[in-house]
Amino acid sequence: MDSLCFSSFLSGSHSNFCVLRSSPASPVGSSRAFFYNRLNSKSFQKQIHFNHRCVGFYSLSCSATLSVTPEVEEKQAFDAEKANLLVKELRKSFNSGRTKSYEWRISQLESIAKMLEEKEKDITDALQKDLSKPAFEAFISEVSQVKSSCSEAIQELKHWMKPEKVKTSITTYPSSAEIVSEPLGVVLVISTWNFPFLLSMDPVIGAISAGNAVVLKPSEISPATSSLLANLLTEYLDNSAIRVVEGAVPETTALLEQKWDKILYTGSARVGRIVMSAAAKHLTPVILELGGKCPGVVDSNINLQVAARRIIGGKWACNAGQACISVDYIITKREFAPTLINALKVELEQCFGKNPMESKDMSRIVSPSHFGRLVKLLEEDKVSDKIVLGGQKDESKLKIAPTILLDVPDDSTVMQEEIFGPILPILTVDNLEESFDIIRSKPKPLAAYLFTNDEQLKKDYVQNISSGGMLINDTILHVATKGLPFGGVEESGMGSYHGKFSFDGFSHKKSVLYRSFDADSTIRYPPYTPQKEKLLKAVISGNIFQIILSLINGVV
Repeated sequence: MDSLCFSSFLSGSHSNFCVLRSSPASPVGSSRAFFYNRLNSKSFQKQIHFNHRCVGFYSLSCSATLSVTPEVEEKQAFDAEKANLLVKELRKSFNSGRTKSYEWRISQLESIAKMLEEKEKDITDALQKDLSKPAFEAFISEVSQVKSSCSEAIQELKHWMKPEKVKTSITTYPSSAEIVSEPLGVVLVISTWNFPFLLSMDPVIGAISAGNAVVLKPSEISPATSSLLANLLTEYLDNSAIRVVEGAVPETTALLEQKWDKILYTGSARVGRIVMSAAAKHLTPVILELGGKCPGVVDSNINLQVAARRIIGGKWACNAGQACISVDYIITKREFAPTLINALKVELEQCFGKNPMESKDMSRIVSPSHFGRLVKLLEEDKVSDKIVLGGQKDESKLKIAPTILLDVPDDSTVMQEEIFGPILPILTVDNLEESFDIIRSKPKPLAAYLFTNDEQLKKDYVQNISSGGMLINDTILHVATKGLPFGGVEESGMGSYHGKFSFDGFSHKKSVLYRSFDADSTIRYPPYTPQKEKLLKAVISGNIFQIILSLINGVV
């Protein structure tokens, strides 16, 4: 009897497993099957390797008998030393000045545009493997958004790079001034798994547009997309300035130990605190795109069919609710709740059929651990009897049907944590003004939604509810609107990006003042006399009469 030894990074620690190979009659037969299935599960299909271009995970295997012969040579792990070397290489490339030129930036953006055209199917296939994301949804929510960002950057780059002229005052006459956007240097982008292509490439486009060298760390929870990004960016982009590091907690930790010129992280508030703490050691600025419980307030004076479809579009058709801007819970009037629930039921059937568990138009839950977390939310004592629609689940398919809960207690876990799944609590109130207090009792969300035709309610909602972004009478589309920044506030994040805001987020706005050697007044130099003081005060106040009077009195 021999054994197969396997090492894998699991939750940031090195865990070793030994699987005994034996006949089915052996006492360990059932254990053999269990561990064999575990070895072939997605969570173990990682890679560990480091080379000049990217870092990944490979499984390691060996035959363990009295004489051990390794079948695959163990690859060197990506540690702090490797991360430091990587940053040094990229900083050398940045310091050469090559990434600062318009020609380099536009060439990289055009290469990304070419990549998006040539590899669209590969991208949608990877998203299907990671999330069972329908090809149509993958294109609309990820590929087309990256194409739009890239196209805008190509069209606007010269304008973005152009210095911004600033008026000067009489105190510096004769002079001119401008604001120059300069790249920060070497930046780190840590993306997440729910929109693994979009949330990787969108900030990378911004960092490249601004003229930086970039390291992208995709999420290991979406391994197919992570691997594809590593391969595509190696193939299409300048690897002397743009790299991909695959991996999990150890690799991310090694990267965070380094000195970066900016870090953009997308993910949970818990990890956001870790990223911010690591960045603080080097006084590195950060953009944090986090999340939170995004509310949707629904009035009764609306086109209910359209509103129901738009809520579905921002919840169940949006990666099965696994989105930081997904509608997390709804607040409506008590008497209107049954009507709203019935409308959602009708439109859900139109979207996903009578048996949504068989629908190919809704993504699956990303992993068994996230599936278990969501099931635990539904099975909590305070919640299990509040299900008014859905609730079906299939662990083998990692599927949970669109589920609606009615009036769950505020202290239940489903109302205390971001749901990040296909579960939608509906809370009822006597009047919609009460919804303001409910929303403000929770951390500020990344997005807030309102459905109403009441103009005063719209104004009150915009004025009194603080959130990263807001949309009236629809969901999620604000993040795809050109000219609007995307970012959070307080617990939901800090900083923003998208389009010009991405360029600005990865740039330093350097103020530059140009002066002539002419007209050098002695007013600013000692000795300081009462006449000089009068003239200075007159100049600062803009009092032309006092300026002339002071000049007549002999101050020059």
